Parts: sequence; structure tokens; C-alpha cells
Amino acid sequence: MKIAGIDEAGKGPVIGPMCVGGVLLDEAKTNTLKNLGVADSKKISPKKRPQLAGQIEKYSDNIFVLEISASQIDELRKLMSMNDIMVIAFSKVLGQLHPEKAYVDAADVNEERFGKRLLEEYRKSYPEKATKLSIISKHRADATYPVVSAASIVAKVRRDALIEELKEDFGVDFGSGYPSDPKTKQFLADWYKEHGELPDFVRHSWKTAENVMKEEK
Repeated sequence: MKIAGIDEAGKGPVIGPMCVGGVLLDEAKTNTLKNLGVADSKKISPKKRPQLAGQIEKYSDNIFVLEISASQIDELRKLMSMNDIMVIAFSKVLGQLHPEKAYVDAADVNEERFGKRLLEEYRKSYPEKATKLSIISKHRADATYPVVSAASIVAKVRRDALIEELKEDFGVDFGSGYPSDPKTKQFLADWYKEHGELPDFVRHSWKTAENVMKEEK
């Protein structure tokens, strides 16, 4: 049986894209993932994650990472909630993998509801395939199911690479990009002071960004 794991990296930061990773493989290879030492990407050192991602790729039938830029997130948030965005994004990843069973990290307080909504969204584009798909939607799935841990790692590796590219392209170090990071906050304040606006790679619809713009005005 072909199974898939889906997880996101970068749902919360004020800077940079969100990446949703999907990994498709034969259920029989789940133990191989365990033996590789896959775990929740946050528990694996940044140095080790790319090596693991390479190993995951070797044993997978397919890997897909969907990138949603900061400005795309801002546009979508005018029309829908972050949970709605997650349903659509996860469904797009499913549409690239077409597993028989999918394990997903629930992006809703109600994990069962997230799974149902995801299946409904997938059904809109793939009605026949949806009849043969079962979705297991759980909180902390990345800590429970190795295939979700694998998806979490490939998503995180891609997002980290995109963040490093941004830092190089703009010649700035804005820290982790998370609202709780003092370096990130300082960068936003300094940039806004100098340019009178925030760059495209910042999520303008985040409270952190809104506060910076308010304070400076």
C-alpha cells in the first residue's frame, strides 16, 4: 500500500514562505524511515536535516514541497482563515502524490474536522481517487508517524534554504523570522524606518508587522 505523510514548516513566522511537504512511499518502508532516525524536524539539528532529507528521497516513491510565499499568504488571508489555507495547501500536495492512505499533521484544533475537510477538498479535483483514500489527521503527527516526520524534514529543509536565500539576496540577517525573535522584530522596525514600507517577503497581515507599521506612523 502506498502511504503519504504531509506536514508544514513555517506556518507561524512573520517572514518568508510556508512550505508544505509530502512524502509518498510503500508502507513496508516505514521501518526504514525509523532506522534512518527520522523524527519531528524541530528535534533534529539543522546540520543533520539536509542529510536525512537526502536519505528520505532515496527511499521514497515521490516527494513534493509546495511553497506559499508571504505575499500569497497575505492575499489568501483577505478571503479565508489560515486553517482554510492549510486545507487547500495540503490538498494540493495530496494531488501530487495520490496515496491510498495519508497521515497528516492536523492544522485545526479539531483534528478529525481537519481530516474531513481535507478529503472534501481533494474530492473536488479527484472524485474517483478520493473514494479510495483514507486520511489519518492527528495533532503532533510528526512525532507519531515516521512518514509525517519525513514530510516535516523535507518541508523544513526547503524553507530553511529559502530563508538563507532571502538573507543573501538582501544582505540582511533577520534572525529566525518568528515574531518572538528580537532580531526579527528589530529588523522589521529598522527596515520600515528606512524604506517607509515592509518588504514583500514579510507577511503584512501578521500582527507583528501591523504593530511595527502602527508604531512608526
